[in-house]
Amino acid sequence: MTLQEIVTQLNLTCLTKPRDFSTVEIQSGYASDLLSCVMAGARHHGVWVTLQSHSNIVAVAALLELSAVIITENARPDPETINKANEEGVNLFLTDKPTFWVVGKLWEMGVRDS
Repeated sequence: MTLQEIVTQLNLTCLTKPRDFSTVEIQSGYASDLLSCVMAGARHHGVWVTLQSHSNIVAVAALLELSAVIITENARPDPETINKANEEGVNLFLTDKPTFWVVGKLWEMGVRDS
């Protein structure tokens, strides 16, 4: 599954600089709003679904080399967070859907936790 397929099927809004997402393979997914849980449980190059939108999500995503962060419920990050994500090469996406809906759709699409 490519990141572009996820973006298209979930109708996600890209908040960071556009890239060629068709070359980014997504191997796993993780959903949590607790950063410590994400650091312990998310897998490298996966997609993280969260309601959090503060700058610490960029640090965690960069540390884990995550392929994307999907921010739910229109919890829009501030411009500084988006700028930091661009500097770190972290892909941030936004949706108005709740986390539960996004995770369900990702599961239907074949994204699993490993």
